[in-house]
Amino acid sequence: MCFQLPMKSDKKIYLDYNATTPADPRVVDELLPYFTQKFGNSSSSGHVFGWEADEAVERAREQVADLIGVSAGEIYFTSGATEAINITMKGLAQANRDKGDHIITCTTEHKAVLDTCKSLENSGYSITYLPVDESGAIELQDLKNALTDQTILVCLMHANNETGTLHPIKEISRITQSYGIALMSDATQTVGKIQVSARELGADILTFSSHKLYGPKGAGALYISKDNKPKIDPVLTGGGQEKGLRPGTLNVPAIVGFGKACEICAHEMASDTERLTTLRSRLESELKQIHGVSINGDQANRLPYMTNISFHNIDSSHLLLRLKNLAVSQGSACSSSMHQPSHVLKAMGLSDELAFSSIRIGLGRFTTQKEVATAIREIKAVLPELRLVAG
Repeated sequence: MCFQLPMKSDKKIYLDYNATTPADPRVVDELLPYFTQKFGNSSSSGHVFGWEADEAVERAREQVADLIGVSAGEIYFTSGATEAINITMKGLAQANRDKGDHIITCTTEHKAVLDTCKSLENSGYSITYLPVDESGAIELQDLKNALTDQTILVCLMHANNETGTLHPIKEISRITQSYGIALMSDATQTVGKIQVSARELGADILTFSSHKLYGPKGAGALYISKDNKPKIDPVLTGGGQEKGLRPGTLNVPAIVGFGKACEICAHEMASDTERLTTLRSRLESELKQIHGVSINGDQANRLPYMTNISFHNIDSSHLLLRLKNLAVSQGSACSSSMHQPSHVLKAMGLSDELAFSSIRIGLGRFTTQKEVATAIREIKAVLPELRLVAG
């Protein structure tokens, strides 16, 4: 069953579901009592308020675990995927320094990974950044060639946040397992959006966030396989929560909402995917009829709910200003404040000019056919004038 968000009077249309999603009303209903009625600290083990909060956290842990097909004991709560990435990469690097100091990642990773890699480089670690082809895919042979006896971690995202291109994590995991090297994958854009089975993927570590799957901001999860558990030192201290890996008072309302969001996704993900694929296909087919429009990324192996489109000879920042009622983006929300061409599109071989001419459109649970039709109409209406100005 699909709930509709109330329409705003100014008819603004949200098409940036990769950046964040609105909390599902059913999620909000679930978490609200934990602000005022069930407000206990989940670490308060001496009274009923603490017990109630702890039970809610553990129920949410099971809901999150069920969504990706793992056991609750393999889920650690964090404030979001960025924190989970930092905990994992820095903690694993520190814990395995005696084994090696080499990490492999990719040029199109999220800034949360790339900036953490830069931090580790400043601490003396060696990082290999694998290149990608024009579709955003890596060559598995490049990965094999980059492995050394000093490699302690391979970190490759499940799906790119700007283009939707999917990395073959299952095949990658076979390579890393054969060498006994830990594999971490940022699954922020896939968990809750497409079917993700951690066991089938074979990654030792997954990171993802609540606010990307219709839950509240301020909660995320770190999955660490119990079967092939890498050694990770805590990078934070104090309190001992989450088995000491992520200490600090748990955000119980957000975690409760996160769990409920995962439960809803488990039931509605398939129907959401089918509907959004149809809407995305309509959007792309209509816009591709315009001269000078092209789609970025792997057209066959990508997420179903998003598209990255280049409008040749148009600065997308000007396009965004003209599309006052459409919430679309130039790329990652985490780097949109910097007026620089997308590092993802640049790595795929696009020129600065073409990268600046690209926008990302993300569809979601509350996107309607009418909104997509309106978006197509408004984009088509402003392009001729912008091209005239550019010329």
